[in-house]
Formats: sequence, C-alpha cells, structure tokens
Amino acid sequence: MKHLDLLKRKWYSMLVTVLIFLFYAMGYRSGSASGVSAADRGRITGIGGVFFKSADPRVLRGWYAVTLGVDTDQYGTNFEWRQAADSTLKGFTQWSPFQAGTKYFAPSTKDFMVNYRVDDMDELVVRMRRLNVTILDTVETFDYGKFLHIMDPEGNKIELWEPVDEIYDGMVEGRTR
Repeated sequence: MKHLDLLKRKWYSMLVTVLIFLFYAMGYRSGSASGVSAADRGRITGIGGVFFKSADPRVLRGWYAVTLGVDTDQYGTNFEWRQAADSTLKGFTQWSPFQAGTKYFAPSTKDFMVNYRVDDMDELVVRMRRLNVTILDTVETFDYGKFLHIMDPEGNKIELWEPVDEIYDGMVEGRTR
C-alpha cells in the first residue's frame, strides 16, 4: 500500500506540472516578468509535447486509448489544435510515454520532459547564450522543424522545437482531435 501511495503522489505531482504547462499553452502569457514582450521573436509559444517515463508504455498507451479515447500510435498521440492567430492553421502537442529506463531525459533525473514550441530558434539561442543557459547540444534541423535541448535551473531537461506544422501534419499517425 505504501508503494501505491507513493505512486499516486508521483502521478499527482506530474499531473499538476502538466496542467500548469497546459495552462500556459492555452494562451496565458504575462510577458512582464521575463522582460520579453509577446511581440519579441525567440520565445516559447506553447507546449509541443509532454514526455514521461512509464513501466510499460505499450500497455499505458492502450489504457489511454480504451479508457479515455486517445488515438494512439507507437509513440503516443498528437493532440491536434488550431492556432489562435490563424484558425486555418493546425498545431500539435505530442504526448508520449517512454520506457522507465530511457536515457533520453538525461542528464536530468526527472521522470518527465516538456517540449516547448518556439517561434524563432536562432533568436532564442542568442538570448540563452547571453543568459548563460546550459545548452546540451546543437540545433538539429529536420523537414518538420528545429530541435535543441537545454537544462533549466532546477535540473529539468527541456526540448525546444521550432515546428513546421504543415510537414509534421503529414507525418502524424496517432491523432487526437
């Protein structure tokens, strides 16, 4: 029972964290606390993905599919949504359970990683270097966007993604609308 209570608290903590991130993704931005206005380039525009460790990702994906109606594929699902500035444009938020032993979140020891969508990776990298942010790798560019990994001050690995949604849209299999 003690193990179950610990597991429940761990999931509750992760759920609260995800809800806070989703609150931000739904459009809340103060701009004033960071000194970066919404008009500036090189900033986070929303949540690109939520990744977390799971004892059995395949079983967990199945549970979400059957119980909550999530359309899953081998990676999880992509929540499809419409962009606020132009509702004809799609956007995506990836949800993916990873094997518990994954090294993908390293050097973080946390059980989750958040992917943030950004509007201008190059400008953001300039700002992060100026602020001495720990940058873990170099920008990787694919047809569907640019990626970079950083660490926040509390040891959370963060994945940054400058998406090309039109290309990514054609690649998505598991899609939850």
